[in-house]
Amino acid sequence: MKKGVEKREFREPVEGEVVGVVVKLLGDNRAEVKTADGRLLRCRIPGKLRKRLWFREGDVVLVFPWEFQQGRGDLLWRYTRDEVEELRRRGLLGELEEEI
Repeated sequence: MKKGVEKREFREPVEGEVVGVVVKLLGDNRAEVKTADGRLLRCRIPGKLRKRLWFREGDVVLVFPWEFQQGRGDLLWRYTRDEVEELRRRGLLGELEEEI
């Protein structure tokens, strides 16, 4: 870790949230995400994250699937490499293990 850079707090998925990998960026602040439980969701990037957090294909993210519309959700968090290793140690990646 670089000198003078603080490590941010690890965010573990809570009830209703799942870990996923960005498969494709669709434009218009949307992305297609494959989740750890095998679903493919079309997710939106909320306004508070649009200019603060940039997503790329292959990023490991935290997703909140919508209950009222199947196949949709919100991107909540992007994990760093160190955080992805922590997810792997805790066994939270599920089916995504071979894709990362």
